[in-house]
Amino acid sequence: MNRESVQSSLPHGRQAGVCLHITSLPGPYGIGEIGAAARHFIDQMVSMELSVWQFLPLGPTAYGDSPYQPLSTFAGNEMLVDIGNLVDLGLLDDDEVAELTTLPERYVDYGALIPIKNRLLYLAASRFEATVRHALLDDFGRFLERNDAEWLHDYALFRILKTRHGERPWPEWQAEYVHRDASALARLENREAARLRGLKIIQYLFFRQWFELRDYAHQRGITLFGDMPICIALDSSDAWANREMLRLDEDGRPDAVAGVPPDYFSEDGQLWGNPLYDWDKHEADGYSWWVDRLRATSELTDLVRIDHFRGFEAYWSIPADAETARTGAWEPGPGDAIFDAMRAALGNLPIVAENLGVITPEVEDLRERHGIPGMYVLQFDVCDPEFRLEDVADNSVCYTGTHDNDTTIGWFHGSPDDIRGKEEIQHAQRAVLQMTGGTAETVHTDLIRAAFSTPARLAIAPLQDYLGLGSEARTNVPGTPGGNWRWRVIDTQLSDKFCDNVASLVIISERGISCHGASNKK
Repeated sequence: MNRESVQSSLPHGRQAGVCLHITSLPGPYGIGEIGAAARHFIDQMVSMELSVWQFLPLGPTAYGDSPYQPLSTFAGNEMLVDIGNLVDLGLLDDDEVAELTTLPERYVDYGALIPIKNRLLYLAASRFEATVRHALLDDFGRFLERNDAEWLHDYALFRILKTRHGERPWPEWQAEYVHRDASALARLENREAARLRGLKIIQYLFFRQWFELRDYAHQRGITLFGDMPICIALDSSDAWANREMLRLDEDGRPDAVAGVPPDYFSEDGQLWGNPLYDWDKHEADGYSWWVDRLRATSELTDLVRIDHFRGFEAYWSIPADAETARTGAWEPGPGDAIFDAMRAALGNLPIVAENLGVITPEVEDLRERHGIPGMYVLQFDVCDPEFRLEDVADNSVCYTGTHDNDTTIGWFHGSPDDIRGKEEIQHAQRAVLQMTGGTAETVHTDLIRAAFSTPARLAIAPLQDYLGLGSEARTNVPGTPGGNWRWRVIDTQLSDKFCDNVASLVIISERGISCHGASNKK
């Protein structure tokens, strides 16, 4: 594969963006959704002069509500479906959705939300074919033609079986379903025909709304920046239907699982528990599943961050019965071959590498050979005495912090979840104040300015940093099983004055939408 013509996936010019997961959007129905609230946020981004919206994986979540352990690589998270749109389509009425409006505005109460919203989604799906216009029915038919045999039917079966087995992981189901006995599945399909159809309609509604949002973003000049976990969950339709691509025995039990060694976030490392890929089998069929995966993601987003990129060079393999990630060992990944195969099928790759953690020269060489942008996270880099803002690579994304970091305010002051000692926190405080020339009161804005000042083509801060929020607004604490992915912004926080202040910050840095030729403002 000739790599001489490889181009960066990043937008042209120096641009600025925001990281905010869809669930964190404001709105009346208990969780951020992909309809009116998302379009309004895009309008607010334009007024803030921000041109790139980064969000977390869009797949359906399960235990722990983590978007990085989705029940499917290809399905959409039903909880993100816009309820207001279903009312507009005549599939639900205001009285039926009123219960959702009693849920909290400032955080997602998944335990209360999920049963209510699932009931409403199935109700809407049951009315779909008798209610909507013919053009929508035809569009649904085309959706089935494209997706049913590829992933949709397996996903719908998986969700029904998971519910029938008390939401337990599929290796704990009845044996005939664990082993996908054809006659048992045929009987299930016959008994559950209506529910199968309903699940497929709900997925259609998600993707219809998403493509409308994508088109709106493009009309407003906004780049959508998604996220792809390198691993898939064992408890997923992908693993259940395609177990041959994983290191699993005939009963679905892994011999080893994924994670990372001890690092900044955890003294024992992180024991993710995801099954490992059988890379020899992927190589034998030309990495076709990966090609399909990246193609599907690229249809939804303009850019995609691959989480834990270093696993393509070597990954941390942990015995399946281990209690912590300390006992793992490095094993070789697929290396160049997987990127050569994806580029041969798809052209230049819209990938950004999450190259954090234990990064070796071999990992960086792999990334650079394929022209894939890397990441800088100033909360990490600021304490490195050799780090200089001006040395940040052009072909990179520079962050204040990511969804796994504390907010900049929380990081600066320390929090109960902080694994750093008092001296480490004080060292970070001195280092960031020296680097930015700022103050403790303005450290969040000062660190954003620092990221914007770098040569990086793209600089991003979480919305919490633009807002100057503390640890109470943190998105995720890695290595903790609960209480994550809950934070939401509320409408009043995104005032016109706030948007104007962000716009001034961006324009001064010459990263604004209007700095690239023409403003998209209405």
